[in-house]
Amino acid sequence: QKAAQNLKTIVPIKFHISSRTDTGVHALCNSAHFDIQRPPGKPAFNEKQLLHSLNYHLRPESIRILDVYRVADTFHARFSALSRTYVYRLLLGCSHYSEIPVFERDLCWAPAGGSLNVPAMQEAAQFLVGTHDFSTFRSVISETPLRSPVRTILQVDIRPSSGFLSHHYEHRRLEFWELTFQGRSFLYRQVRRMVGALVAVGQGKLTPRHIKELLEIKDSQAFPPNAMAPPSGLFLKSVEY
Repeated sequence: QKAAQNLKTIVPIKFHISSRTDTGVHALCNSAHFDIQRPPGKPAFNEKQLLHSLNYHLRPESIRILDVYRVADTFHARFSALSRTYVYRLLLGCSHYSEIPVFERDLCWAPAGGSLNVPAMQEAAQFLVGTHDFSTFRSVISETPLRSPVRTILQVDIRPSSGFLSHHYEHRRLEFWELTFQGRSFLYRQVRRMVGALVAVGQGKLTPRHIKELLEIKDSQAFPPNAMAPPSGLFLKSVEY
């Protein structure tokens, strides 16, 4: 919004963002909309002008505008979204945080304890797919009582991935995995809690059936203590319209 003030519009610009993220969480792509009104006699901005102008004023920040589109007055970046896709990156093979490659620090989570039982995690993940009451998988905040805990998870995938410049340190035998979650919307810290529970399954601390039981309990206090995944490995990948 601060960058947009330089556009010299009649009415101050207010951005409406599709999704909020916790401190430490990343976004490969997020979406927002805003209304813009120029002074009388001034031609409307085109998409390219807005793209370059906003990015010019965003130079000091770790954010860039990737695309600009003109949309209908009825469009809303948050409420018009059909689904959102999050990716969580895991790194296996590090016995200590200091062993994470410097290019990957704060961009993944390296759980302690070595390898994970990925087939068990994949089995457990299927209990999360579908429409459920996710009360156990949300953190409690002031607005929690006002929001329905029912959410629909369209897809959960757990697949091997590659790290940034990982071909330069193949001798270290590090493994990268990505957990992908797609749903229309998510509760506060829901994805991080789901990841933490799935990793606990992979470590043998929980069984796949425990995930089903946690869903059925419908109580945020029943979530295993200290099991929530840290924010550093989480990325908002895309918002679908």
